[in-house]
Amino acid sequence: MKVALIGASGFVGTQVLKEALRRGHEVLAIVRHPEKISITDPKLTVKKGDAWNIAETAALLKGNDAVISAYNPGWGDADIYNNFIKGAEAIQQATKNAGVKRLLVIGGAGSLEIKPGVQLVDTPEFPAEWKQGALAAREYLNILKKEHDLDWTFLSPAIILHPGERTGKYRIGTDQPLFDKNNKCEISVEDLAVALIEELENRSFIKKRFTVAY
Repeated sequence: MKVALIGASGFVGTQVLKEALRRGHEVLAIVRHPEKISITDPKLTVKKGDAWNIAETAALLKGNDAVISAYNPGWGDADIYNNFIKGAEAIQQATKNAGVKRLLVIGGAGSLEIKPGVQLVDTPEFPAEWKQGALAAREYLNILKKEHDLDWTFLSPAIILHPGERTGKYRIGTDQPLFDKNNKCEISVEDLAVALIEELENRSFIKKRFTVAY
């Protein structure tokens, strides 16, 4: 497929880029700082872009089969809540304006239900430094649920997302975190990327959220 990847130089985006290329897709990487992309591949095109600029982004997205958003304004952003939503909504609108039907969004684990009626982000143990970003990702998921024109998918990672190895093995869930026999809920960013690209190819969660963990 021809895939546009927004945020291709970030923690998650870098691995999604590698996985998409590994599986033979043509990738247009849209980033604020193209010099941060060190990968060279004949199927890779790198373009500078501002996710907030809807017209500019739509022009870049035209002609692609799908858009993957690994957008994050940065955990150090003092206004991450509003900026995350602004950027995510701009990407959503640009995708529609470009005539691309498929949008995959990498969100957060905070909106997963830790027990009936209680989401992870609302628990007292949730780290304060991640809370505003997690609340924004939850709010954007609620916005996406009202989107009828796009074939969207929202991927929530496991509670613990870390650098590791690509095993290609993971379990799939929907709205609750997946814990293992040791009560851990984790996945490597490499395997998160595998799960996302497999969803791109298989279309198992159209207009739905899913999650993955070991």
